[in-house]
This record gives sequence, structure tokens and C-alpha cells, in this order.
Amino acid sequence: MTEDEILDEFRAADALLEGHFILSSGLHSPRYLQCARVLMDPKRAARLASAIVATMPRTLRSRIEIVVSPAMGGIIAGHEMARALGVEALFVERPTGTFELRRGFRLRPGQKVLLVEDVVTTGLSSREAMKAIAQAGGEVIAAAALVDRSGGGADLGVPFYPLIRLSVPSYPADALPPELRSIPAEKPGSRKAA
Repeated sequence: MTEDEILDEFRAADALLEGHFILSSGLHSPRYLQCARVLMDPKRAARLASAIVATMPRTLRSRIEIVVSPAMGGIIAGHEMARALGVEALFVERPTGTFELRRGFRLRPGQKVLLVEDVVTTGLSSREAMKAIAQAGGEVIAAAALVDRSGGGADLGVPFYPLIRLSVPSYPADALPPELRSIPAEKPGSRKAA
């Protein structure tokens, strides 16, 4: 898929928002990609996941034994990636603020994991999920996401395969440009602002 085709998928789902948004990282941005909306159509979700898989080297795809995603945002993307790869999908969640496997989910020691996110902004959430995966015995050998908002700056320590890389500005709350300061902030994501 081309970048225009990918953005058309977001536009068709009313998932590309303009305004003043507080991201789950706590940073502020004039644009927000609501991946939950783009993934609510199962056919679209399958297309996007298949497009990500197509960007990954065949040798890597053959090594992936399981997909793990952080809840909430990564669950659907991870499930669709697992379907496209023909493996199972699990998710980690933060019942007490730290990612962990629950619901009877287990990883075999050394099991090769693909970490799948919806959006990566700073990479912090991904690195926290990877730590939980390692503590559960898994080995993250690559990561994937629908959107890399970091402009390529997020270092996850493993090969990273986003469907699209966007350079959307983001700002700390104490360094907002005047055009954002004049608009009330919205928090459209699944976590409270930091």
C-alpha cells in the first residue's frame, strides 16, 4: 500500500482528526490518528495487517511464533497481524500500572514474539510491554505498528515495521505553540494523560 492509500483508509473511517489532542504519552499534537476507528471494519483491519506483514522479510516472518500486543489499542491490530502470520495472539495489560500477562496467557521460554502496537509515538509503551514479555519468558524479535508517529525516532531495540511513518509534531504541555494553546485539548485515547 502507498502512503496515500493508507491515509485514505484512515480518512474513510473518520480516523484522521485535526485539533488539539493529548496523546497517551502526555505530549500534545495538532493531529490524531484514531486507530480504533480504522480497525472497526474487519476487512479494513485485515488489509492493513496484511500490508504490514508484506513489509517484513520472509525470514523474519517464518521465525515469529506468537504476536503480543499491549492492551487496549494494540489488541485488534495484534489479532489481525497474528491471523495474517498464521500464529496465535496474546496481549499484555496494566491492571496495576505495569504490563503483565493475565487471563491464563503464557509464553514458552524463548518463544519468538512479534510485538504489535497501533501507534508508536515515543516507544515507551512498547519498551514497557517488551519488558513484560521478557519477564514472561518470551523473546521479542521484531515490532510492528499501524503508525509510527515518532518520525523514525523511536528506538525499540529490535527491527520495527510500521505501516506508515508520520512526522506529526508533538509538544510538552509547557511548550505549546500559540495555535494549540488557543484550542481546548481533547484526550481521545484509551489512557489518562500523564
